Amino acid sequence: QLWESGGGSAQAGGTLTLSCIPSRYTGRLTWFRQAPGKEREAIASIHKNIRTGRTYYVDSVKGRFTISQDVEKNTMALQMDNLKPEDTAVYYCAARRPGISYEERRWGDRSTYDYWGQGTQVTVSS
Repeated sequence: QLWESGGGSAQAGGTLTLSCIPSRYTGRLTWFRQAPGKEREAIASIHKNIRTGRTYYVDSVKGRFTISQDVEKNTMALQMDNLKPEDTAVYYCAARRPGISYEERRWGDRSTYDYWGQGTQVTVSS
């Protein structure tokens, strides 16, 4: 359902860009990440209808990561600037089932997402 690409290795302060191609795209798309030994956390989210849905970021990536979409090409991207070693994790793209909506405050609620990519590794060295 979802195809991710763009992971890899970078040095601290560097940049990586992740891409996600969802086959069934409606409503909200969100990037999650999971570091070793930690819970999977939502880090950035965008709504297909940018007029009615907000973009969200977790505090730890605000000002460094930028989520964007190309509706015509049906792709979503996450540009990660000024990378830090603590950004090392497996990154996942997630989407919700069409026709189901949730309150905006649940943008990062993992249980509301039905489709997941296979994950892509990001490793940042100091």
